[in-house]
Amino acid sequence: MATLPQMAATKERQEAANPTTTTRTLVESVTNWIRVYSDGSVDRLGPPEAAAFMVLVPPYDDPRDGVTVHDVATDHGVDVRLYLTTTTPGGRRPVLVHFHGGGFCLSHAAWSLYHRFYARLAVELDVAGIVSVVLPLAPEHRLPAAIDAGHAALLWLRDVACGTSDTIAHHAVERLRDAADFSRVFLIGDSAGGVLVHNVAARAGEAGAEALDPIRLAGGVLLHPGFILPEKSPSELENPPTPFMTQETVDKFVMLALPVGTTSRDHPYTSPAAAVTAAEGAQLPPMLVMVAEEDMLRDAQVEYGEAMARAGKAVETVVSHGRGIGHVFYLNWFAVESHPVAAARARELVDAVKSFVDSH
Repeated sequence: MATLPQMAATKERQEAANPTTTTRTLVESVTNWIRVYSDGSVDRLGPPEAAAFMVLVPPYDDPRDGVTVHDVATDHGVDVRLYLTTTTPGGRRPVLVHFHGGGFCLSHAAWSLYHRFYARLAVELDVAGIVSVVLPLAPEHRLPAAIDAGHAALLWLRDVACGTSDTIAHHAVERLRDAADFSRVFLIGDSAGGVLVHNVAARAGEAGAEALDPIRLAGGVLLHPGFILPEKSPSELENPPTPFMTQETVDKFVMLALPVGTTSRDHPYTSPAAAVTAAEGAQLPPMLVMVAEEDMLRDAQVEYGEAMARAGKAVETVVSHGRGIGHVFYLNWFAVESHPVAAARARELVDAVKSFVDSH
């Protein structure tokens, strides 16, 4: 199966062979990741070291390690990927709604990067399933487009719970409905997806609980959320980069994702204190914030937890310590499977998420 870098290389060869298609000019780029052109088109690439994580995993009906995977086009204008557990339930179980990362500009819910972790997490947490939202990407679809998509997924889940969704005839959706405890829906997201956990929860909280009835948001899990501070912090300047996060990606992805005309990093969609202030009037569920010691965005993540506490919101912050424990390290299965410290910290992260879900 072709990866995104392979498809981009094919496109470049086609354009070189047909000069009439190359009149566009480059207006912005992020090294190895993205090129934005004057006609509004975007090429998404990826460095060679990330290729294994960018493989699109097809859905499957036959259980693998206790999970089946299904793609569903909802009747709320958003597509979702379902990870459904196949264990015989002793009763109804929670549902997780997942938002992938990628700086709002990259990534897909079907990437192996997420599949390897979330297929296992569904079993580890003993949930009915995980609903992973296929998010619209910036700069073609700037914020709040991804927030809108996340909220639309919740509205679809509400209709599934009520039995009014047009997708209820889909065998996977029917399985989810039969197994789910819709009073225990948790939001979970990686990196930029962690930022969406806050924003989608705030959107739901502003609308009021009755808008989602009978589903209830029981909690939010922000895994290394991609908040940025108004000015560069020590962790951003001093912690080492990773294949998925560099100074350049931090600087450029957020500005490509924020509304056109935004000139400041201090925006309520992505700046922690501003985000919490904007949500002061919303009823937010309890939040678990997972932080990595060597994450470039560590300081912003810690600030989010502190701002939530100052605002009187329920929040718990857990830091994963250790050399090499950086941004979304738990998704890097090569590191987790080969390095004892990374394996131990990943185990602790899953245990913390499980404890949070079990207690809410």
